[in-house]
Parts: sequence; structure tokens; C-alpha cells
Amino acid sequence: MDPIRTLALGCDHAGFDYKQLVIDELMQQGIAILDKGTFSNESADYPDFIHPVARAIERGQAQSGIILCGSGNGAAMTANKHKGIRAALCWTKELAELARQHNDANVLSIPVRFVSEACALDMIRAFLKTEFEGGRHARRVNKISDETSINLQ
Repeated sequence: MDPIRTLALGCDHAGFDYKQLVIDELMQQGIAILDKGTFSNESADYPDFIHPVARAIERGQAQSGIILCGSGNGAAMTANKHKGIRAALCWTKELAELARQHNDANVLSIPVRFVSEACALDMIRAFLKTEFEGGRHARRVNKISDETSINLQ
């Protein structure tokens, strides 16, 4: 994986409080941030902020993304609707590492209501430093898109 120079970031109201922690961590690592919102903890619909993260990656404006919502599920599902996005819902550092190593995840979805701030930061660090292993995993990742899957009727 090329070094991450720019990362897209998005969250709903549940993820807003963690978002500043993420920004601080990314800035410490010298990573530019495309903050797609939300910008308050007032109730907000996660797709409004997750679609722009996915689009930024699709368009090459960012190399990867971090998305935050209460459970992480809705955010991951939304991001994964976009071509070329592989959003992984993770709740441990080890899962974040495996998502990168085996699945070439390019978006980390964090369930803020289920992980501590320290755990979220550990996952982010692991996600950013872990490389995709390729090899047999590349073959599998290439089959994620329905167009490349075998027909198992």
C-alpha cells in the first residue's frame, strides 16, 4: 500500500465526539484530512456523511477513510455500496490489522458505542501501519465484486 497522504473522515452524531481524537491522531502522523462531517453532535443521518467519504476515495482524493457511528454497521454498509470500497467494521486492533492484511480494507468503520477511545486509536494506528499481504488474499479480494465472482448456481 502506498503511504496514506490523505484520509477521508466521516461520522454521524454518535461518532462526533471521537472524531476530534481521530483528527488529532492523523495530524500527529502528518496525514491530511478530508473532513466530510458531521460537525456537531446533533442528530444526523450517517449516509449523508459516509457517501462523501466513499466518493473521495473513488475519485482518488483520498487513499483511505475512517468512518464512525454508534454501531459502525450502518456506516460500513453505506460505504460498501460504492465500487472499490472495502469498509471493515472492527472492534479490536487485531481485526483492524486483519482487515488490512487479508481484505485490503480501505475504510475502517469504528463502532464508537462499543469501543473505548484508546481502542479506537489502537485500531487506527494498526489500520494505518498494516500492509495488504497480497498473494492468495489478492485472489479473494478480486472476487469481492460480483462481476469477478464465479457462478455457483
